[in-house]
Amino acid sequence: MLPIPRGLLVAAFLAAVPAFGLSAQDIPTPTSVLGFEVGADFHLATYEESVAYFEALARASDRVRLVPVGRTSEGRPWVMAVISDPSNLDSLEQFRQIAHRLAHPAGLDDAEARALAHRGRAFVHIDGGLHASEVAGAQHTIELAYQLVSGVGTTAVDRMLKETVVLLWPSLNPDGQDIVVDWYRENVGTPYEVAPLHRLYQRYIGHDNNRDAYMLNMIESRVVARAWRYWEPQIIYVQHQSSPFPTRIWLPPFAEPIANHAPPLMSRTVNVIGMTIAEALESRGRVGATHMGTGFDAWYPGYIDYLPMLQNIAAFWTETALYRYATPHFYTIGDFPRNRQDLRPESLYPSPWPGGWWRLRDAVDYMVIASMAVIDYAARYREEVLYNRYQSGRDIIRKYRQEPPFAYFIPRDQPDPTAPVALLQRLAFNGIEIRRLARNIRHEGLTYPAGTWVIPMDQPFAEYVRELFDPQSYPDLREYPDGPPEQPYDAAGWTLPWQMGVRVVAATQPLDEAVRAALEPVNTGAAAWQPGDSTPPAFTTHPVAGAVAPLPGRVRGSGSALALSPAQNNTFRAVNRALAAGGTVRFAPDSSGGRYLIAGVGPERIARWTQTLFLQGTRTALPTGPPVARRIGLYRPWSASIDEGWTRWLLEQYGFPVRAVRNAEIRSGSLRSRYDVLILAADRPGTILRGFRRGVVPPRYAGGIGAEGVRALDRFVRDGGTLVCFNQSSNFAIEQLHLPVVDVVDTLDRKDFFVSGSILEVNVNRSHPVMAGMPARADIFVDRSPVFDVNDGFEGTALATYATEGSPLRSGYLLGEQHLQGMAAALDVRHGAGHVVLIGFRPQWRGQPFGTFRVVFNAALYGGALARTVHGDADFWHSGSTTHPDTASTTRGTGQHRPSSGRTPNGGRLPLPLTPKP
Repeated sequence: MLPIPRGLLVAAFLAAVPAFGLSAQDIPTPTSVLGFEVGADFHLATYEESVAYFEALARASDRVRLVPVGRTSEGRPWVMAVISDPSNLDSLEQFRQIAHRLAHPAGLDDAEARALAHRGRAFVHIDGGLHASEVAGAQHTIELAYQLVSGVGTTAVDRMLKETVVLLWPSLNPDGQDIVVDWYRENVGTPYEVAPLHRLYQRYIGHDNNRDAYMLNMIESRVVARAWRYWEPQIIYVQHQSSPFPTRIWLPPFAEPIANHAPPLMSRTVNVIGMTIAEALESRGRVGATHMGTGFDAWYPGYIDYLPMLQNIAAFWTETALYRYATPHFYTIGDFPRNRQDLRPESLYPSPWPGGWWRLRDAVDYMVIASMAVIDYAARYREEVLYNRYQSGRDIIRKYRQEPPFAYFIPRDQPDPTAPVALLQRLAFNGIEIRRLARNIRHEGLTYPAGTWVIPMDQPFAEYVRELFDPQSYPDLREYPDGPPEQPYDAAGWTLPWQMGVRVVAATQPLDEAVRAALEPVNTGAAAWQPGDSTPPAFTTHPVAGAVAPLPGRVRGSGSALALSPAQNNTFRAVNRALAAGGTVRFAPDSSGGRYLIAGVGPERIARWTQTLFLQGTRTALPTGPPVARRIGLYRPWSASIDEGWTRWLLEQYGFPVRAVRNAEIRSGSLRSRYDVLILAADRPGTILRGFRRGVVPPRYAGGIGAEGVRALDRFVRDGGTLVCFNQSSNFAIEQLHLPVVDVVDTLDRKDFFVSGSILEVNVNRSHPVMAGMPARADIFVDRSPVFDVNDGFEGTALATYATEGSPLRSGYLLGEQHLQGMAAALDVRHGAGHVVLIGFRPQWRGQPFGTFRVVFNAALYGGALARTVHGDADFWHSGSTTHPDTASTTRGTGQHRPSSGRTPNGGRLPLPLTPKP
């Protein structure tokens, strides 16, 4: 943990010292605290410096109160400022309760809601952003706070603070702010002043901290979600910096497509706010605002700045132009794309930016004006903003009392009993109401036992559930008629029950009175979080999420060893605990793929792990089978890898003692003496081989593993090691180790084949240890993934294959299904005495696909004696292709194939029941 500077430990909630009757001259300026002006060239404030300024404001003004919200992944204390008129702050709890009542409107009628909206205040969340390399956001919050407080006495600011409560977070990523600022300060004035960062700016996931809103895997995501459920703001505005060049700021309306289930009233509100910001910028001479376009769509609900739309909050982001850090840059018309060089006004870009200097201060000014415009909008339309929150929730409750799905049933008895718990805990943490059956019931011809979880859909955040549970059908948008598809800005399909391997049944008929009467609340009765509570925001600390528990652990049979199926993810926690405690673990193949046999740890530990990990196991005689090796290395390039971070996080969560392997260690050779398994995350071949170019970053961070590292990896495998490659890194291994494998889609044109961020179905070779515990047909998450066929000389086994006919698409978008048919999605390639495991999908993608986590875990253990002796069914799949040239994209003909429409097989309709394949 980093040392915490003095002054950062804020006082308890609402304990700021009031100062009455102060003039603007008495308010400390940012310069007086920071020692430089906000937005000055070559100067950036750290998070600690930002908070020091907010503390100075709170001491000087009765309009600012600092609120502790928790701690970050690296242990930093995290605060936000509540800024409003002093009379509002004195009645803050009353206004917060009004916000809550309007956000959860069950039992409230329109007249009561109107009265509450009249009395309430608009809560507006604004922050300094979460992508730390987009540096202006966390600088603008300092200036915004100063202008809100020092501007008191002016008519506009007085009105804003009288009608609103501003929840101003200095940053949504304090760790990243310090990481980036420290890096810039280290390099400013050197040839590496604008060098890219050599590490992630969040402990594990870097830029993906804005992709974790519904999974809540990261501490920061849970802190923000917990605070939002406490305050229930009506507007959430998050700052970003990636405006399409040469525009200066991108604003809503969003590009197409938007989320299927975003409440229309919230979408309309966001569109109006975007235009309001544009008008405010234009009236102040800040040109270059644009809207929509083809870049920033709002299809994926995992964004922290868009998911709240599904909770009836007007949530959005903007993208302000950025050069690099605090270094200014001069642009000429010659730098512009050709189609922008004529500076022609457009309907949604009426004042083209003509070029010139662009400084950090320019970005700060644009952001401050935008944030002020949002607060002003909330102040002018306060009652409408409050009432619309109620109205949207009311309409959703009515909708799902009249049309399906009326509810979702989630049985407790699942292949992995902890997977539905993980799903429901995340929903509950984000405000979803969960019920449980107190007794057996029948509905639509199905019997559900007592204990079955139920999500009634007549609740205000129901569209959030629908967006996650429905299969997605990404629209077939083209760049031009018959041209290539427009690329989704992010994922195209994410259907959560399928990713997590959880059986969910949707109710197509209303729940009758007997079913309703059987429903009981799921709640621990524990008190909800209060500001200042230092308890880490684990799922179990939430009163509803903490009450969702798996079936109790159970062990059958007798014997000195415990046999556990890898179908349970917690099996691997037990495996790692046993090895750490000095026990033994062996792998025993069987008809379901195999089991892990734990021995030598004592019956007390076995009993404790069985109960605390909710394991379903069998006692057996002394174990036989190859022992499990656990010397695991994970390659970590200097060009920071988000997928490496997710892989590291996942392995740590389940107790794997994984070591980071850098370029120098790989090049040093003798890898087999230290590792049984080396893992390459989903990184491009060039990242692994070449890394950063020399001259771009300081020399110690330049380069990749190079030819010397390739030779070392080749020797590692030939000497009996296992190299595991996820997604794009498979192409690195194919090319550099000269494997007799071809990626059949590598050179296809995008107008002929495209699949990105979607869920596909594969047939699984369950007899292979890497796929042990998987169902015979499985859902996998693919993301511009390789598709494998083999050449003459191939020795090994297919682990997963695509069906020879029909579309494998389950959720998302697929163009050119015929290129997948009959091909392999994963291979185990024999190479010398060792193995190269090619996983042509993302088994750990953003910590979401619980249903394929076991592929990661099995692969991490597939080394040593296990890899030497157990290889699965080699007859599971046979390639029918002829030998491919080294760069071929030829695929084997298998008859007439229906071309993909780009839609899910069921046209995007909700399948009933919504279940993973057996």
